[in-house]
Amino acid sequence: MEEVVGKIWDKWLTSQVTTDHVAAKVHFSELQTQLLIYYRAMGGDGAKSLEIAEKRDLNIRRSTMQKIAGSHKQFYLSWQDERSVRLPPFIALFAEKDLNQSLYFWLTALAAQLDKQSRSGLSYKDMTDWFNDNQQATRHLITQYAGLRRIYSQLAHEVLGLRNLELETLLAKEATKTKATEFFNRDFFSQKDGLTLAEKAIATVIKIPGAMDKYPHSHKDVLPVPLWLYPPLITQGAGADFEPADEKNKTQPKRKAGEVQEIDQRKKAQYVDDNRKTDGLLIFQAEALMTWTEQINLDRCQSDEDDDTDITEIAKDLDIISLSRHRKASAARIRFDLDLPAAAQDDLRLGEGILLPEWDYKQQRLVDDACVLQTMISDEVEPIALSSEYQKLSQDILALFAHLGLTPHRRKAQKSGDEIDLDAWLDDYALPVKDTSKQAFYIDTQRQNRDVNCLILADLSLSTEAYIDDKQRVIDVIRDSLMVFSEALTRLGDEFALYGFSSVRSQHVRYHILKNFDMPHSDHVRGRIARIEPGYYTRMGAAIRQSSQLLAERGGANKILLIITDGKPNDLDKYEGRYGIEDTRQAIVEAKLLGLVPYCVTIDKKGHDYLPYLFGHHGFSIVSNASELPRVLPKIYLHLTAMH
Repeated sequence: MEEVVGKIWDKWLTSQVTTDHVAAKVHFSELQTQLLIYYRAMGGDGAKSLEIAEKRDLNIRRSTMQKIAGSHKQFYLSWQDERSVRLPPFIALFAEKDLNQSLYFWLTALAAQLDKQSRSGLSYKDMTDWFNDNQQATRHLITQYAGLRRIYSQLAHEVLGLRNLELETLLAKEATKTKATEFFNRDFFSQKDGLTLAEKAIATVIKIPGAMDKYPHSHKDVLPVPLWLYPPLITQGAGADFEPADEKNKTQPKRKAGEVQEIDQRKKAQYVDDNRKTDGLLIFQAEALMTWTEQINLDRCQSDEDDDTDITEIAKDLDIISLSRHRKASAARIRFDLDLPAAAQDDLRLGEGILLPEWDYKQQRLVDDACVLQTMISDEVEPIALSSEYQKLSQDILALFAHLGLTPHRRKAQKSGDEIDLDAWLDDYALPVKDTSKQAFYIDTQRQNRDVNCLILADLSLSTEAYIDDKQRVIDVIRDSLMVFSEALTRLGDEFALYGFSSVRSQHVRYHILKNFDMPHSDHVRGRIARIEPGYYTRMGAAIRQSSQLLAERGGANKILLIITDGKPNDLDKYEGRYGIEDTRQAIVEAKLLGLVPYCVTIDKKGHDYLPYLFGHHGFSIVSNASELPRVLPKIYLHLTAMH
């Protein structure tokens, strides 16, 4: 009975304080592709992506009912930093759906303009003056674009109406019994109430952008301004200062299919040291524990209990996610926009490593010897023959090649050739009268001279351990693709090499040789392909630079650098985010200057957010069904070689 009454109470209380127009709600996911194109068309940074914003705390004036309900403490506020633009997951502010949709486009245009204002040269600086920066950007947009001026006028009128209504409601219920109609009167503002003056200032500059340049000081926050962007979140303390425990000798737990869930919001993270000698029982009053964000250093992370029913929703509510050095399979049940290093069986290291530069986009220059690339090869590999499953798939691909006239064509009864035609010789031998001028006892195998060199670079990072269905992981699909594709290229006669890569910071970029240009395709190569497993992170720029150098040394007219990946470049250090994107883009530019054709094949469904900036609009393909990659990859290659 108590539960029933509680549900009724919660439903009624929520209905009293909610201000959303559910019927007119517009979701970010519905407009994300359009907004990204619009952002770049308005001059926004091409390296930035559009992502969902998380809730942020605002200490605003609240009504008694809102305090009882515990609502109106957190809001979805729009903001941006040097790596992305964050917009609300949905907008239901207005009763009309078109206005909610228009607000998304206005915020996107404003973000683009603020981005241009925030750039000094080509470096980026975070917003420092929320009040004036938004006014300046708004004035520019409504002055330069008549369409945006009309949209802003409609949105501003509606926003001011909603703010006035909410403020009047709040004031009418306060103990002072201030009349709602007096809120915007001169006598009321003569009280010099900081919050009141701040609300007045916001209302004034929404109506007339640029009308004021000084923001009144207030002990509380003003109501959210949905027409503006807010400063980026301030990174909180990094917690305990330590590196994740070395896991080289640990065995990675196998993840079951369907257990990896993904959270759309990007979360802030901090490491916490829970490897203390004082671990043990913690005595506390249960009623004093108010939220999940309060850390309790119990050994729960090592529990075998399957208690993750609501963990996805809990993770969404956390502002800061603490990463522990104790990690078991349960730690992988939710995929944040964070990665953890995995152990991998080391291959044989060849040499002391190769020093390579990296592009520092803030300094706009290549930093020499910024990373170390370690060439590696599996030395204890068991040769394997092509399995029947791979043979069938290879035959299907070769049938396509034959249909296009690309496979070698055998012509019998030729006067010269690379093998003897016994049938032609027997036919001639059986003739009673022989004509020596017509003797043709050879088979001539004619190969199309394609003059193509291709280097396939496969992403072997930790993220490839994710399952795509009940049976296959991403790494399994990559392995199958390399197996089948290498067979097809061998029959096609094109020169090719196979490499894989992963990384652990700048000083350990792992560059695995599966087959170089000088190696014949053999059972040993198949054995190395069969042994590939997920490694660490994705320092893509270094791998592309080394691959470009190897490919540039080859002769031939057509040189294709084919990159197979499942996500963005990233690493544990500063390579995460904008730095990694810009370095990878610069590496691709360098490859093009060497006369190469870099092309990316990805299974990342969000690839449209960043791949056009990296490879150009015609420099990548997104394979939506990852399991089809082994069949699709040869077709993409044929298209590339036909174009070049």
